[in-house]
Order: sequence, then structure tokens, then C-alpha cells
Amino acid sequence: MKNIVFRVSLVVLALMAVSCKEKSQDVAMATNTATKERPNIIYIMADDLTTQAISAYGGIYKDIAPTPNIDRIASEGMLFQDVLCTNAICGPSRAAILTGNYSNRNGYYKNESGGKFDRSQWTFPQEFQKNGYQTSLFGKWHLGTEPAGFDTFKYHNSAGQQGHYWNPTFNENGKDVKEEGYSTNLSTDFAMQWLQEGRKQDAPFMMVLQYKAPHRPWQPDTKYEDLWEDIEMPYPSTFNDDYKGRELTAGDTEMTMEYFSRRDMKYKEPENLKGKEKIQWAFYGAKKGEIVQPEGMTAEEGRKWRYQTYIKDYLACVKSVDDNIGRVLKYLDDNNLADNTIIVLTSDQGFYLGDHGFFDKRFIYEESIRMPFILKYPGVVKPGTQNEDIITNIDFAPTLLDLADIETDQDMHGKSFEPILKGNTPADWEQGMYYHYYEWPYWHHVQPHYGIRTQKYTLAHFYYNIDVWELYDLEKDPEQMNNIINDPAYATVVTDLKKQLKNLMIKYENNKSLADFRKITDTDFGSIVDKKDDETSVQDVLTGGNDKEKGK
Repeated sequence: MKNIVFRVSLVVLALMAVSCKEKSQDVAMATNTATKERPNIIYIMADDLTTQAISAYGGIYKDIAPTPNIDRIASEGMLFQDVLCTNAICGPSRAAILTGNYSNRNGYYKNESGGKFDRSQWTFPQEFQKNGYQTSLFGKWHLGTEPAGFDTFKYHNSAGQQGHYWNPTFNENGKDVKEEGYSTNLSTDFAMQWLQEGRKQDAPFMMVLQYKAPHRPWQPDTKYEDLWEDIEMPYPSTFNDDYKGRELTAGDTEMTMEYFSRRDMKYKEPENLKGKEKIQWAFYGAKKGEIVQPEGMTAEEGRKWRYQTYIKDYLACVKSVDDNIGRVLKYLDDNNLADNTIIVLTSDQGFYLGDHGFFDKRFIYEESIRMPFILKYPGVVKPGTQNEDIITNIDFAPTLLDLADIETDQDMHGKSFEPILKGNTPADWEQGMYYHYYEWPYWHHVQPHYGIRTQKYTLAHFYYNIDVWELYDLEKDPEQMNNIINDPAYATVVTDLKKQLKNLMIKYENNKSLADFRKITDTDFGSIVDKKDDETSVQDVLTGGNDKEKGK
């Protein structure tokens, strides 16, 4: 009996020791938080980077194409599983992130004919700058107007601000400069130079590093061009989706494996092509009925060949992004900055890597709205943690300001998730996301739609020239293959979700009529840039200049 009591006592003591250790760690973190100097912030955003391409998120490429430096940020910080984009396309997402507001408030609805971002409105970098932070921007901007709130900037300023992978032109503090080299490396070079020489060493900084990669046309650095030449990449489980029950939506796009161009597939361009003729040759394949593949292949062989070419190039571009993130991490380590620097790794939305037979984004479906988001903040965010709360891109701005202890009276749709970073989800945290995509039909012919995404369901209404509702049970059908909108068993669910959706549209000031939404789609807000070059004439080449036939 005494032995039993003794052993029980030992167990109790052990449990008490563990509890005390955990409490002491929590106290240490709280103390660290209270005594910290204002943190530096490095916000890293890669264009069209998706969770499927990051090994920390798992997936079919994780062992073939690992991302060790991005994974390191996850292992030393928090990895988010359910960060979602409110309008899954480059420019509108960037505007939402900068302002903390939906497209209907920040005025930036779409890429094509979406005009320029209104730089007179408030953005979070301006608030950092006003509060004594040194601010900088390097890489991709893609919003038309000159960045506000940055002490220094160097951003891609060719091809409609998409930029080029090789020998790109950057707007460097107001002056266009053509640089020699690979864009991912160059953007990091600029960042490193500023960290080493361009900033005051004794003041906090907020640096925005936004890579062009891995955006189309997926051109790898020379050393990675043939990285996976001798292997066949695995195929997503939904690669052969037949779009049954979704024929008018997912089944009616121009983003399947049949829409890759000669440029995408790395065909060698004939010499002496110029102007319109050059663009016509390069973009052959982007229109319906133009199939690019080697002679002698069957349709199925060609489809797989195009996927293999695409996925290898895409992942090779990601590898360079990961390499360059490693350069930034090493600098922080070598200069004793790691402990007081917040690092954010994200993208402007998700992307399809052959999932559902697609490339690109835009849909409310999981692969396109789910953004990679990883945040490291030593002493505040526990290493190796994960979170599954619904967070959206409009929440980034208020959160970054909170972490820097910057108070603002700026009204934002978004809400700070700083408590979530510390393991405390607020009781009133929003349980669903309102989504709205407006662009049609150029590029990729995706019907405008709005909807709600909760942790269990996705409900969407496609409305431009069709009237189609879709419902997906994400627990039973995580791949979203079965549209159950007409299943009687879900009638009550549909009613409840439509009510939630209506409330969110009211909350975010976008409870408009379908006619009003269509008017936004039809409105030409102007071009993102005023100056024309070969790349900005692509639309005219592909559509013959007929606006009504864009993307057809």
C-alpha cells in the first residue's frame, strides 16, 4: 500500500512540475512581450503561391519539392490552416490587405479594366511610417499608382506591372531602371542592401518583400530549369474532374490544361518577331481550340505533358522563393535581429496546381481562396503551433498594427487576430467569410459570384449571365466534387447559410442588387498603367479589340 501511495505521489509531483514548467514558459512569454522593444516586421508575399506548394502544409509535392526555409518559419511560429481571400485575384487582394477593407470600400474590384488603386486612401504602411517606423517595399506592387507610406521602394514596372522574370524594369523611387538578372534574386538583393546599408540601425523597420514568382509564365532560374526533368510529378486526386453538377461554373472556364500558351510551355520563339506578331505567336494556346503540344501526342498524352511542364516550372520558381527567404533569415540570425523581428509569409490568394484540372485562381473553391499564412514572433507566438480559425486578408492590417502596438482610429472591415496568435480566440470571432469575385470574362472566363465559406460549408451564387447556386459539405466532400444545393437533406442548411450570407453582406456594406453587381463587372475603371508595351497589348491580340468578346 505504501508503495502505491509513493508512486501516486511521484506522479502528482511530476504533473505539478510539468504544470509549473508550462506556467513559467507562459510567464516568460508574457514578460518578454511586456519588455520588448517595438518589433521589426518583414512581410513576405509571393504571387500565386499556394499551400499545396509549401511542404509545411503537406500535400503530394512535399517530399519532391520541399520548402525548408518557409517550413522553418512555420516550425518557429504559427501555421494557419484557414486564412481566406475575400476576392481571389491579385490586385483586389493586395488592395484588401493594404486597407483592411473589402473591394466595395477600397474601390479595387478586379484586375482587368479595374483601373488604378486610389493612393489617396489610408493604408497600413502609412500608419507604420507615421509612427516612426522605417518602411520599404521591394518586388511586385501591381496596383498602378505609386506606393504610399514607404521611405524607399523598388517595384516591377513593366508588362502592366506584372514584371518580367529576367532582366526586369523596376521603378526605383520614381525612376525606371532595367536591372540585369533573375527577378526573385534581384528583389531580395534590394531588400538585403536596404537592411544592411539603407536603414538606420537603431530604429524599428517594416519591410514589404513581394515576389513576382511563382506567377505565370513560371520561368525558373537557370540552375533549376531541369530540376525534375527525369521524374513524373504526381497528379492531384481531382485532376480528371468532369464537373458533373457544375457544368455552367467550374465546367465553363478557360483555365484548364487546354489553355496553356506556347510561352507557358517554353516553346522557342522564332527570331525577328516583333509587336503584335510576337504576342500572337507567344500567346497561341490561350484561346479556345488552340492546343499546344508536341506532334504525335494523343489528347490525353498532351494534357499530361502540359501539366508536367507547368508544375515543374511552377515548383522550380517556388524553390527560388524559398532560397531567397533563407537569405533573409540568415541575415536576421547573423545580425541578432531574429528575436525581435516578426516574419509573415503569405500570398495574394491560393492557386490551382492541376486541382480540378485547373491553373489560376478566382473561384470560391478551396484551392483558390485558401491562402498560405505563417507568422513567426519569438517570445510572443509559441513555436510549432497551428490555428484553424477563419481569418481573412482584410484582417492582416489591423493585426500588424496591433503587434507593433500602433493605435489607429482608422475604420476597417478587418479585425485584429492578435489574441489568436497568443492562443486565445475571441468569443465573438466571425465564423464565416463573405466572398465576392467580380471580373468577367477576361481572363479565364470565371463567372462572377459571391458566397459564404464557413468551416463546414461553402455556399455560392453565380449570377452574371446565369443564376446558379452551389453548396458543398466540406466535412463530407473536402474536394468539392458534389454540388448538393438541391439535396432535400440540406434544405435547412441552405436557408441558414443564405441568412448568414445576407447578414455578412449587410455588415460589410455590400448588400446590393444583382443589377448593381453586374454594373461593377461591366464598368471599365481604366487600365492599371498608362504607358503601353508589348505585354499590355495582349488583350487586344487575343480578343481582336472586341470588349464584348473578351476571353471568349
